[in-house]
Amino acid sequence: GSGGFRKRKHDNFPHGQRREEKENVNPPSALMTSFKSFQLELDTRHDKYERLVKLSRDITIESKRTIFLLHRFTSAPNGEEILSESEVKLDAVRRKIKQVAQELIGEDMYQFHRAISPGLQEYVEAVSFQYFIKTRSLISVEEINKQLIFTAEDREETTNMTSNSHDKQPRTWSLKVTPVDYLLGVADLTGELMRLCISSVGNGDIDTPFELSQFLRQIYDGFTFIGNTGPYEVSKKLYTLKQSLAKVENACYTLKVRGSEIPKHMLADVFSTKTELIDQEEGLP
Repeated sequence: GSGGFRKRKHDNFPHGQRREEKENVNPPSALMTSFKSFQLELDTRHDKYERLVKLSRDITIESKRTIFLLHRFTSAPNGEEILSESEVKLDAVRRKIKQVAQELIGEDMYQFHRAISPGLQEYVEAVSFQYFIKTRSLISVEEINKQLIFTAEDREETTNMTSNSHDKQPRTWSLKVTPVDYLLGVADLTGELMRLCISSVGNGDIDTPFELSQFLRQIYDGFTFIGNTGPYEVSKKLYTLKQSLAKVENACYTLKVRGSEIPKHMLADVFSTKTELIDQEEGLP
């Protein structure tokens, strides 16, 4: 009728049936075959990227739990138990990193670096925090990478390895922490050392803040040598590092000048108040 829409003759057929008929009429060309292979390659790469993001998230969560556990070291009656438990947690994190290394076999790690970088930074922070509590020094990136070399220890992996007669060498996986991830993890470590300083004073430990102040000053001096020549993330962390150093030095100043006037159980409250004042002066929320 007038004013109506004309019904096309192929509207009676389902959409999927029309597509199948079109594909049957036009057989796949070499160009379409190539694009389908590209699609399969991209889908495989995207799926691997998502798996790496999930593993990185798990590594971040477990590393944070290890850091929270290590903060109990100053108040625990037996610190060796805390260190042993933290080592068990870090071993679980390394098993997650081993899965990341297996996913990256035959791949360029830098193509997936954005997916795994947050987890590696948090792992560096946790490992360096534990290493500092043990040795009062900074762990090197070479020492961290030595701990990230894995062999086929699982029963299933060992069975698959021995079933192949031509493969007599033990299979290994490794994942190297990049210098940028190491620097970012060390920069985050300074915030944990600042919290360790405050908690140590609250527990009556007067020597640790001065030791931490000297250690943080050395780290800050090292970062200033990099300056603006390094990656943007590193230069951005420098401001936070400077804040942590200022808070620890302020705590040492209070201990040196007014330590005899303030009871030990009230020193932590004084430092917390001064920390809030410093944040307000610097415009932090």
